[in-house]
Amino acid sequence: MIKKSICVLLLFVGIISCKKEVVKETIKEETTQISSVKTYNYNELKPLLEKSDDKIYIINFWATWCAPCVKELPYFEKIKQDYANKNVEVLLVSLDFPKQVNKKLIPFMNKHKIQSKVVLLDDINEDVWIKAINESWSGAIPATLIYSKKNRKFYEQSFEYEALEKEVLTFLN
Repeated sequence: MIKKSICVLLLFVGIISCKKEVVKETIKEETTQISSVKTYNYNELKPLLEKSDDKIYIINFWATWCAPCVKELPYFEKIKQDYANKNVEVLLVSLDFPKQVNKKLIPFMNKHKIQSKVVLLDDINEDVWIKAINESWSGAIPATLIYSKKNRKFYEQSFEYEALEKEVLTFLN
């Protein structure tokens, strides 16, 4: 009877211990939520669009209010994950309204567990920076710039995963 009681007690202590670990993991997960987004004007963003190292950069211009942008975000997240060991970096440049960063952008990023780096472009000189990024860009989003030190392509379109991956592969080869 004593052995049985000790076994039941040990089992109970083990269950409590496991529950504590689950609670610790949940708390840890909640504390890794995004609480701020760095804001850039075009002159501050420009160096991120012109690096010449051995990486491939995918810069996606998007906003939370743009349905096609939101639809394609998971594809950029998957590329980030699938090609991280191939020196591919993803930067998501939000064109959301600066006053709505805390109300819309950050909650959106947390809800969708965005892992890519996100920055906010806040620059009223659209006529200047849109043409500086690409001469043919009308300013419509979603838009994506993929570049390396040897190649640079701009896309004013939405992507499905397969098409995005195909473009990334052209930079890897």
